[in-house]
Amino acid sequence: MIFKEINNIKKALDKSKKIVITSHKNPDGDAVGSILALFHFLRLLNYEVHAILPNNYPDFLSWLDENDDVMIFNKNREVCRELIINADVVFCLDFNDLSRLDEMEEPVRQSGGVTIMIDHHPYPSPDFTHIISSTSTSSTAELIYEFIHKLDGSITINKSIAEAIYVGIMTDTGSFSFSCNFEQTYVVVANLIKSGIDAAKIHRLVYDTYSEDRMRLLGYCLSQRLEVIEDLSTAYISLTKEDLKKFNYRMGDTEGVVNYALAIKGINLAILLTERNGYIRMSFRSKGNFSVNELARLHFDGGGHKNAAGGNSYFPMDETINNLLKILNEYKNQLKKAD
Repeated sequence: MIFKEINNIKKALDKSKKIVITSHKNPDGDAVGSILALFHFLRLLNYEVHAILPNNYPDFLSWLDENDDVMIFNKNREVCRELIINADVVFCLDFNDLSRLDEMEEPVRQSGGVTIMIDHHPYPSPDFTHIISSTSTSSTAELIYEFIHKLDGSITINKSIAEAIYVGIMTDTGSFSFSCNFEQTYVVVANLIKSGIDAAKIHRLVYDTYSEDRMRLLGYCLSQRLEVIEDLSTAYISLTKEDLKKFNYRMGDTEGVVNYALAIKGINLAILLTERNGYIRMSFRSKGNFSVNELARLHFDGGGHKNAAGGNSYFPMDETINNLLKILNEYKNQLKKAD
């Protein structure tokens, strides 16, 4: 029933000439992979299609085919705004609430076009014309794979589409270490490999391209900024703007850092706190049945998945950490039993 609206989507596309594909602010591998996969596919069907992201994405995704065609809203606001407002269809991938678009929320709401959400996060907003949502799917990229087949089974998934989908699945499952305990995910991956992709090479291109600064930042996180709270089965890493500046931070340099804290024996909850302009960005990871989605939604203006979520605090770092620890004490018993 995930694709119950597929016929309505087909009808909408049949009437469309101009299509925009977008995703959330601070796009990750699943967002970029999903956008590029759908972008390639719709071009094969001869649509006029534009891929637009709210802001830039990490350099380790810049090798993907046609990534140069992705437009960045905060670098070219007027052109992007016009394309969005005049689009017949706006695909919204890897997010389920328009607030995740940041500055792009307004033009998407102003657009007279059909909005199509494809996503795997819980609690989707009703602010879309058509919704494809599955929380039991590894990634939005996997949903895009299924969507392509449902929309036009005659299309052969080419190497460019397959690579983009594989990147989305691989990155959103932490190289198949979480959120991928589903048989269908591995069936999809097997078919992607059959299409000619080099899975080992893709892994190297994404994970083995650290700059020296990024590697030194990781070392600093673990040696200087890691705090372990044993009675809460929790570990956290905090980074100030000064820390980031010291290591010449670039977008994506903290990707995966939180997982190192979660890898400690006896730790069921890990948090990375990163100071931004005017707020603290928080990345949560958990083991077992402890829901960081609930934690982020109830206390930190965020959300995500059961074991991977994000949120924000609008207080200084020290105050944020003190508040966090007070809140976690309320979950002490759950955290101890989570694993």
